[in-house]
Amino acid sequence: MFGKRRLSKLEDRKSLTEDCSTKKNEMSKKPRKLLPQDEVVENESAFVKLLKTAGVTLKTGEKQNQLAVDQAIFQKKLSQALRKHPSYPKAVEEFISGLELYVEDRDCFRNCLLSCERLQEEETSLATPYYKSLIKLLLGIDNLQPPIIRILFEKLPEFLYESVNNDGLNMPRLIINQLKWLDRIIDGKDLTTKIMQLISIAPVTLQHDLITSLPEIIGDAQHGDVAGELSDLLMQNTPLTVPILDVLSSLRLDPELLSKVRHLVMAKLSAVTLENLPVIVKFILHAVTVTDALEVISELRKKLDLDYCILPPQLQASQSKLKNKGQVSSGNQENSNQDCVSLLFDVIKSAVRYERAISEAWIKAIENIDSVSEHKVLDLLMLLIIYSVNTQNKKCIEKVLRNKIQLGCIPEQLLQSTFCTYTAVLKDVFPSILSLAQSLLHSTDHSVISFGSLLYKYAFMSFDTYYQQEVIGALVTHVCSGNDAEVDTALEVLSELVVLNLSAMRLYAVFVKGILDYLDNLAPSQIRKLFYILSTLAFSKGHEDSSHIQDDMYLVIRKQLSSTVFKYKLIGIIGAITMVGSMAADSDASSLTPDGAELSSELCKQVTSLLQLVHSCSEQSPQASALYYDEFANLIAKGKLPTKTLEWIGQTICNDFQDAFVVDLSDLPKCDYPFPVKALYGLDEDDSQDGIAINLLPLLLCHDDLGRDIGGMISKDRDQKLVSPVCLSPYFRLLRLSVEKQHGDLEEIDGLLDCPLYLTDLDLGEKLGSLSVQERSFRCSLLFLVINWFREVVNAFCQQKSAEMKGKVLIRLRHITELQTLLEKYLAVTPDYVPLLANFDLETLDGGPHTSAAAIVKNKKKAEKAQGGRKRKANGNKSSSPERLSKEDGSECEHSQADDKSQPEKEFTEKEEEKTSVSLHNYTTSFRELDLEVFSILHCGLLTKSLLDNEMHTEATEIVQLGPPELLFLLNDLSQKLENMLVPTATKRISFLKSKGSRNIGFSHLHQRSAQEVARCLVLLLTPLCNHLENMHNYFQCLATENHGIVDGPGIKMQEHQIMSSCYQRLLQILLGLFAWGGFSQTENRNLMQEALKVLANRLKQGDQEMPLGELLSQSFHYLQNFHHSVPSFQCAIYLIRLLIVISEKSSASQNKEKLASLARQFLCQVWVQPNGEREKGSSFNDQLHTLLCIYLERADNVLKFIEEISGTGVPELIQSSKDASSSSFPTLTRQTFVVFFRVMMAELEKSVRSLQAGTAADLPKVHEEKLLYWSMAVRDFNILINLVKVFDSRPVLNVCLKYGRLFVETFLKQCMPLLDFSFRKHREDVLSLLKTFQLSTRQLHHMCGHSKIHQDMSLTNHVPLLKKTLELFVYRVKAMLILNNCQEAFWLGNLKNRDLQGEEILSQQSQESSVDENQEVSSQISKQETEEESADEASVGGNDDESDG
Repeated sequence: MFGKRRLSKLEDRKSLTEDCSTKKNEMSKKPRKLLPQDEVVENESAFVKLLKTAGVTLKTGEKQNQLAVDQAIFQKKLSQALRKHPSYPKAVEEFISGLELYVEDRDCFRNCLLSCERLQEEETSLATPYYKSLIKLLLGIDNLQPPIIRILFEKLPEFLYESVNNDGLNMPRLIINQLKWLDRIIDGKDLTTKIMQLISIAPVTLQHDLITSLPEIIGDAQHGDVAGELSDLLMQNTPLTVPILDVLSSLRLDPELLSKVRHLVMAKLSAVTLENLPVIVKFILHAVTVTDALEVISELRKKLDLDYCILPPQLQASQSKLKNKGQVSSGNQENSNQDCVSLLFDVIKSAVRYERAISEAWIKAIENIDSVSEHKVLDLLMLLIIYSVNTQNKKCIEKVLRNKIQLGCIPEQLLQSTFCTYTAVLKDVFPSILSLAQSLLHSTDHSVISFGSLLYKYAFMSFDTYYQQEVIGALVTHVCSGNDAEVDTALEVLSELVVLNLSAMRLYAVFVKGILDYLDNLAPSQIRKLFYILSTLAFSKGHEDSSHIQDDMYLVIRKQLSSTVFKYKLIGIIGAITMVGSMAADSDASSLTPDGAELSSELCKQVTSLLQLVHSCSEQSPQASALYYDEFANLIAKGKLPTKTLEWIGQTICNDFQDAFVVDLSDLPKCDYPFPVKALYGLDEDDSQDGIAINLLPLLLCHDDLGRDIGGMISKDRDQKLVSPVCLSPYFRLLRLSVEKQHGDLEEIDGLLDCPLYLTDLDLGEKLGSLSVQERSFRCSLLFLVINWFREVVNAFCQQKSAEMKGKVLIRLRHITELQTLLEKYLAVTPDYVPLLANFDLETLDGGPHTSAAAIVKNKKKAEKAQGGRKRKANGNKSSSPERLSKEDGSECEHSQADDKSQPEKEFTEKEEEKTSVSLHNYTTSFRELDLEVFSILHCGLLTKSLLDNEMHTEATEIVQLGPPELLFLLNDLSQKLENMLVPTATKRISFLKSKGSRNIGFSHLHQRSAQEVARCLVLLLTPLCNHLENMHNYFQCLATENHGIVDGPGIKMQEHQIMSSCYQRLLQILLGLFAWGGFSQTENRNLMQEALKVLANRLKQGDQEMPLGELLSQSFHYLQNFHHSVPSFQCAIYLIRLLIVISEKSSASQNKEKLASLARQFLCQVWVQPNGEREKGSSFNDQLHTLLCIYLERADNVLKFIEEISGTGVPELIQSSKDASSSSFPTLTRQTFVVFFRVMMAELEKSVRSLQAGTAADLPKVHEEKLLYWSMAVRDFNILINLVKVFDSRPVLNVCLKYGRLFVETFLKQCMPLLDFSFRKHREDVLSLLKTFQLSTRQLHHMCGHSKIHQDMSLTNHVPLLKKTLELFVYRVKAMLILNNCQEAFWLGNLKNRDLQGEEILSQQSQESSVDENQEVSSQISKQETEEESADEASVGGNDDESDG
């Protein structure tokens, strides 16, 4: 019979199939016995009698069987009746036979499967709400359970292929339900066998029911067998994956089987449909243990490709739509997909919320991803989900996210895909997204801040109204926070949202409008952004509902303009001009349609009236007028003004320029000037008096104390009000931009390029010391004004095509460099001078200019002291700006504080070499900004300028060239612009103490452009930059040839060498800034990068054919590498190798690593001498040397070999040399730079062993030997470095030793000791030798601890506690290793005495030996002979108390 023996699977299927067909045939042939309907079954069979005796009445038809007693009582009575029956155990067989005969009738069988009916008159007080079926009650009796189970499984095949009956009952499901939740299973193994055999032949629907019912049927003892069968079935039958995994999640499984099933499921993960994915992921996460969590999660995130899982159902939906003729809509399919995705992440969310191991493993798995391309949408999504559900992991996730952002692993495209695809999932974690964005905006790193702003941006763009309102509220809160970085970022996001989704932003205009109450806390650039946002909301197309915003803006602007405080007037001017731009843009848009012509005209009137208001309110203040002119000029430069407004400008404002500043050469007012007035710096060779001049000196006298009586005379003579000379440059900028917009060229005003200025003699030489302080201050102001005039003139005419005009522009550039040199002399003797402003939208709005005091080097002796590395603060008064000095000036001199003197004339009695000097870098706010177009001058080579006679005939020609000073001037400015705009965001840090916006002062015009525009301008300039770089290379190559390689040879001109060297440095710095720009990693800028690389590659070989990116990078690397022969300074070498690193990082070529290592070594082995014959030195040189050493060791093939070479060859050479000499093998290794070499070697040694995995006992013996050999070499190098302290015992060296010594010992404990545990038996002597060598190092570290305590040096003693603790851990760890290998007898205790760095005993310790307990020390000696030979005070590992090494 069925279940008597265990059949093979093939036999099972055949037997069951035959049995099923046989039963069907018997049913069809056998006449069905009809019973009376709805009557009580009465016969003399033992089955009926025993049931009736026990309390059950059988009914026919659709009536339920009746239960007269409680269910438990019935089972007890029936069991007793069977056991007490005279024919027991034959009575049981008769009972079963009667049951078989009874259930042959389909209705009777159905009634036996349905619940019984309880008779009301017999109801007890303990009524049971649910009554079991007759079969279920009989299964509760031990004697009857096995045969009844047999009967059920014999009957079940009759119903395998039947669907739901007419009465709505599913017979197979009813039969299965009888087996669920049995109190006791007599033969669980047999039952399990029957079920699994049935599953193998049942149809799919019944298979599903049987599998899902297994946990409710089988006992715990059969879990393992069932799991094994199900895992085999899982491999054969993919459609049953979901129910099988659902059941496996409810079973107690063996770990090996669980791992097997998990691997099987993981292999199928990428092929499953989306609706099955939640169950599969739930099983995988359910099967995770603490030990394998990281492995499982790492594999899961690789296999779980959600994009792949989402696409197939969409394709299936389209196919299903075709097959079913449109019965399934694509909309419903998409909703189903979203529901499956939400369900999937609910499963993941539940797992990471309640299982800490899973959340930590997921974070670690994401953290371990190295390649940028391997980061997926799922990674970012999981970080956001874990951040939402696990509060204890928030800090950890923020740290991981910051690191990933700084490394560029999460680009904007990835974030955009996350929000677009998983909007529904992200809505559930929306509060956490806002919280995370807020936290990121508090960072000091620009890349992190930028990512936080993108979170706000995409949250607004992806979500609906409620969430958008929360985003706007959070951004407004950031704007009002007062934190400069937060304000800038929030306003930038609001500006983007206004452009991207104007209609949605209009709904929240009232929130943005509230920021107007906080204008006092905003900088000018922020005010400009705010008014741009509000103006766009108020005046853009469809602004009929925005009249309230317009009214509020008009009210605020009029109020601010009418104020007498410059700070508030500045707000009004910026706001008004910004609003004019938006109104003008709307006017242009309206004029394109016929219906909008009248509206456009009305807006033009409003624009004109608002400009007139600003002009009238600002004309009383020179600073306000200058700001108005600059803001107006920027508006015109953007091309936002309509033609009518430009005509009004030409008729009103620009016509006044000539009256205010330009005079005829013969029309100089006859006044008693304190200085002789001359027309200087004219470019016309004609000496006639018919030309014009800029009336600069008389105007400055009118506004200066020196000329307070002259102003009235000039005003009376000319019958007009005087204009401040401060407005000259801004007014001219407005004039030339309006003329250029109207006429397309500057022909109308080209006379201003070569006209002279009314000045006085400025270069007084030695007479400068005889001037009073007031006179020197006046001349400083005059110089600033002249320089700024020439800067604006160069801005205006730099793009002229004619050679004549280009020549004049170059002459003006030369004038600028000459005047700046002269200005430095004046500023050096006028330390308290407060310069006039040239940039009027300063970030500090407290009413006036802030000066930057001169940074003075007093004399030669002090300069030499400063070069030793001691930096001193620059001299200045309390109003000085905290602008820092340039760290990369060509002179490389440090600045010391100047002595205050009551008589400045004394400074001119000293020798020429003791004169003071000043850096103009501190006066950036006092110089006009150069436009990017100016750098087109770099294209200029030799230019010929024609000199004309009186009859306009060419009389002679003059060659005009861009000289080194002018080139350096342009390169310095370009370098500063690049540093401000294109410096990699990962290196930008926001200083908490830095003054508000100080980094952006003097770059307001530059910030009108995007970083992409600046990068494109630089790419266009690459050809002339390469030309100049090659010229520098040729210059220094020729110089070296002429002087036979001697840098400080007699034929070298110091000043020329210095300028050319600075040009070389700036050129390399500019190329580095361009190619290190992070924007090149974005897809839209890839073509731009290829254009830049093509310029470099074509310098080697010209070719019209397109080269692949790899070839371009290879050629560019080779081109730049050729310059290493001519670099004139160590700093140039650093810039060159950093540039090569940036190029190599964009390429996958491995040979570049070797080339970089070789080049770095060459620079390390080169003698770096200045033209004056002195070696390069100082703190700046040390920092650069540290960078170069790190670059070399990171790319060297063998770090340990280099350390041995330095410590074994270079250091002994240094010790044997004289005091100021260096190592012959490594000329950069001197006594001053030894600490740099030592620090880098210690750090890289510790880093190299930290990256070496500890390994396991299962590794191959060869692997053990290689690792043991590496550790032996590393410990030997560590011992050599530690013992160098005996010779170089300075505090910095000791500090490095204590810090990195502890780190090395900690790494030794974590990475090396596990290796020694299982290597000791096979490599006993090698392990012993390694430990003995390491003990020498730990003793020396103990001596350093004692030295630090004796000298009470806080910087050293801070390291002592942690170091001594680590050494103590080492002692006990060695003891554990010996015990593990059954060598505990080699462990002994001894006394360790404190010694100094030279190993001499500290005598003060001897006197206390009698009263202080001697410290014990552990020594890992292997042989007893060695133990006896060692004296107690020379222990190998160290002691473990305060005075002993641990």
